Amino acid sequence: MRRFKGDLLLVASHNQGKLEEIADLLGPYGVKIIGAAEKGLDEPAETENSFVGNARIKAHAATKATGLPALSDDSGLAIDALGGEPGVYSADWAETETGRDFEKAMARAHAALLASGAARPWTARFCCTLVLAWPDGHDEVFCGTIYGEITWPMRGDQGHGYDPIFIPDGHDLTFGQMDRWKKNRMSHRADAFAKLLQGCFD
Repeated sequence: MRRFKGDLLLVASHNQGKLEEIADLLGPYGVKIIGAAEKGLDEPAETENSFVGNARIKAHAATKATGLPALSDDSGLAIDALGGEPGVYSADWAETETGRDFEKAMARAHAALLASGAARPWTARFCCTLVLAWPDGHDEVFCGTIYGEITWPMRGDQGHGYDPIFIPDGHDLTFGQMDRWKKNRMSHRADAFAKLLQGCFD
């Protein structure tokens, strides 16, 4: 396992909320976070059919373009009754001509569940894969998961993506109803980050 020894880390993302979350997690380690937009990086095409494949594309493209160590993630919602869909295509389900519409994506997921005839509970999991890549081509991979179930109708206006239809195991609120920072401490990304910190920073 390679340790991270620098004080500057490029996060291969244009999502400001994600950058703030990562900065909060790595702040105690004295690591400064910069986003892809600060370096003028475009988002590379995600052509793989797995979370790790797409995370590797983003991390290695960013480190190659800048010469900085780069961290990327790929994440999504896998619904058991739909054979793991939308999974790696979670963002694709939200694409429209005018940008991403996750209400549309959540409605599509609900319609697919009804069409499947699957009985409740509609079990599901959020998955996150982190890839930390260095300019010499080396990388480390960390995967996180949180299990729960799908509910309908949508509940809550916090979070993002499919959060308003996902209730994590042991809770009554959806991710969309939870305080953002409380969710961040227990999420699939938090699980992956705990492994990243233990492997490369602690």
